[in-house]
Amino acid sequence: MSWKKTAFWVLVLGLPACNNTATVSLKTECLHTMRQLVDALLTVQNVHKNEKEYGGLFCTSCGVYHTRAAEAVFPMAVAYRETGDRSYLDAAINLGHWLLLQQQADGSWKETPEEWTGTTTDQLLMLLSAFPILQPHLTQQEAALWKAAMHKAADYLTNVMSPNFASINYCATSAATLALMHRLFPEEKYQTKARWLARQTAAKMDEEGFIHAEGDRAYNVKYGADIGYEIDMSLWGLALYARLTKDSLVDSLTYASLLTHLYFVYPNGAIDGSWGIRSNKWTTYGSKTADGCQILFSLFAAREGRCRTAAWRNLLYLRTMMKDGFIGYGPQYWQLFSRPPCLYPTFVRSKNLALAAEWGEPGSGPLPKLFSDETGWMRHFPTVDVCLVRTKTMMATIANYHYQDLQRRSQSKYMHRPAGGSLCNLWVQDHGFFQISSQTEYHRSEPMHFPPMDEILPLTPRIEFVNHNGYFTNLYEFDGRMTLQAEEEMVVSTAGELCDHNFLPGGVAYRWSHRFDERGIEKTVDLRYHDGPRPVQIVEPIVWWPDMQFTLQDARTVSITTNKSHFSLQITSGDVECALGEQKEKYRWPFPAMRAFPIVLKVHKPDSLYWTRIVYRLNVRA
Repeated sequence: MSWKKTAFWVLVLGLPACNNTATVSLKTECLHTMRQLVDALLTVQNVHKNEKEYGGLFCTSCGVYHTRAAEAVFPMAVAYRETGDRSYLDAAINLGHWLLLQQQADGSWKETPEEWTGTTTDQLLMLLSAFPILQPHLTQQEAALWKAAMHKAADYLTNVMSPNFASINYCATSAATLALMHRLFPEEKYQTKARWLARQTAAKMDEEGFIHAEGDRAYNVKYGADIGYEIDMSLWGLALYARLTKDSLVDSLTYASLLTHLYFVYPNGAIDGSWGIRSNKWTTYGSKTADGCQILFSLFAAREGRCRTAAWRNLLYLRTMMKDGFIGYGPQYWQLFSRPPCLYPTFVRSKNLALAAEWGEPGSGPLPKLFSDETGWMRHFPTVDVCLVRTKTMMATIANYHYQDLQRRSQSKYMHRPAGGSLCNLWVQDHGFFQISSQTEYHRSEPMHFPPMDEILPLTPRIEFVNHNGYFTNLYEFDGRMTLQAEEEMVVSTAGELCDHNFLPGGVAYRWSHRFDERGIEKTVDLRYHDGPRPVQIVEPIVWWPDMQFTLQDARTVSITTNKSHFSLQITSGDVECALGEQKEKYRWPFPAMRAFPIVLKVHKPDSLYWTRIVYRLNVRA
């Protein structure tokens, strides 16, 4: 079966592409996709020798030459080594020379067009990786310039990199970067700093292996976990450092953490980054500006076969996001947006695939089942208060992560993520994603990475109301109480208050329960009004695939049909009015690049006790 056909089944039908007898060579497959990405990047390289930006990669979406795009120097070098095609060699050398010209006097590189210099570690790692391949083709003077630039960058990282300076993923990457620097240019200071950074990163792991140091600071200490950045950045940095230095302690801690993170690889290869504090850049295949999972999983594939399956299945899924070698921001990017995507996903994924081919498993291996392929389980991760549920027909994530930036509140880019017990990810066998999540308010907190959008509404299922005091929703409840029941049925409930974006309650308490069975999910919403009624509504956005039709079958039943499937939302109890498609044009998001069709249950005035219950079902199997 060709990879295109396999990817089709993975994405559209949601069928596992792997079985216990199949084998795959991750190195071969990573190199194949890497070359497609590199070929696309070559089309945007400046080839005019008389121009200042000669050799750089121009991002038409952002209108700039991203300095981080020069990380493609290593994938280009690998493409040359594997094929002997000198066009890759010339492109790599010219891109490397361009990057050297961008270096600051202190040895750093700015993340053009911004001022941030922490990404110096990413650029240095790629120069170090490419240098052994390219050095025979450089003049003595050119090689000397490269060596001088790499030493300046390494000295800069040695001096400044720490958890006080950067989010933790930069510390983890710098541990690997400086370990490789020491291997190529042995100086004790590089090895010493690499070890210190690796131990500092490992110290941020909780007992389940989540790394808490990606968010904002409290008393100059960073908190907050993001599984997308941990899989796509931090954990592979630690793993590569451990490989280079034979640090068995960091290796064992990283491996234990990895086993926890494997639960969040969905059957279709998607990485569930829906609930983490950097979920504002979540694309479903990973995070927009993070490297990717193949390097991490390939480093452990020989030890844990499920890593091989995860890397392969995510690669198949990633391929469905590509067009002409460029990667979009999610499953529907190329249908929803006419503007070409930023180069970031393309060059960072090419880097990831090159690293996987360089350091990962060299041969072929079998494809055992993922955790998510097994059915009939529910797992709660108490340190982040997130629950995964897997039935025969579905996999779901319910988020109640409590991280809060109490100083910046709504001004923090990390505080508009899904929370409060919402079902922020729902995948259905033989269909794909049925529900998904997004920022609660769209903020271009990093203008370079977030495209301008008209007013848009959240993709996340939610309870909400608006009055003269503002907008209130369970999505801003970061102190909710999650309880689980798993004896006879799998039930996940979260109780709290509907809050505004500053986490202040607005007078309505709620309890939202999700009861899972093989036919679907029964959702129960209990509302308690403190001082009289509020205009509460329950919003259930459904991922809107091109062939889906939504019909109000009767006053309490919505029929949802595709060319092959039939679903429904059925109200079984409660005084509500059902509305279809209100402001549906606003349910169109860049991260993840998807659209949804809203089903709104408008709650009527409660009884004299100011308490009401609404029960409804999402049926995914007739």
